[in-house]
Amino acid sequence: MKLIAIQGLLSTNPERALPLLQKLVDGPYSRRVKEQALFVLSQSSSDRAAQLIASIARGSTHPELQSDAIKYLGISGQRNLALLGEVYRSTASVEVKKEILHAYMIAGARGPISVAAKGEKDTHLRAEAIRQLGVMGATRELQEMYRAESSHDVKKTIIQSMFVGGGADALLEIARAESDQTLRASAVRTLGLMGRERAGATLISFYQSDSNADVRRAALEGLFVQGNAHALVDLAKQEKDPRWKREIVQKLSVMNSKEATDYLTSLLD
Repeated sequence: MKLIAIQGLLSTNPERALPLLQKLVDGPYSRRVKEQALFVLSQSSSDRAAQLIASIARGSTHPELQSDAIKYLGISGQRNLALLGEVYRSTASVEVKKEILHAYMIAGARGPISVAAKGEKDTHLRAEAIRQLGVMGATRELQEMYRAESSHDVKKTIIQSMFVGGGADALLEIARAESDQTLRASAVRTLGLMGRERAGATLISFYQSDSNADVRRAALEGLFVQGNAHALVDLAKQEKDPRWKREIVQKLSVMNSKEATDYLTSLLD
């Protein structure tokens, strides 16, 4: 009830409401009440409210609320990006920096996340920034990073993030052009997660036309993940090499599909 009353005051008389909110944050109240007070503060455009949240976000006061303060700065949008950047640069904590990257994502701020994804020296933070770009659907930025990147592990993280962002075309480009066969196979396998409508025909094409065993196996795994028994049965019927046919049949044997069951029965007959 106090919070509801204070929130009403905040919209009509912020000068009276802000000291009351600060008392809730500083006083002997439950964490839930403090979090709610902090959220109300984050909605205010007052300089005093910004200073209080900034102090908590930096960890100067109420360290137990630091994560919440950073989250609410992200929720409040673009107007607090400079403050988030200041906290990011001033802290040595990897966990706090991860919270800030997540807050950037909530605020829709691709710029600072891209900077961290390209230039952050800590590998965990680079990976986190790349993942947040994937959540934002920043496929173009991820493609540019992939082309300029030399680290195998970072490239693999970018491939995973492209899937999260729905970047089927970007994955297809890697699957076709990447010289590292392990990364090619990873891109092909990830295409399988896109669903049979978007990537089923592409995976069939890779299996039929590619000479690399890892890539062909990744295509089969992608079709299996899709539950695409129809495509696997067709490939099994066409396959002349008994080793590859055996791999396809092994996948069909654990699929809950009438088409797979009918084909396995026909092999026994």
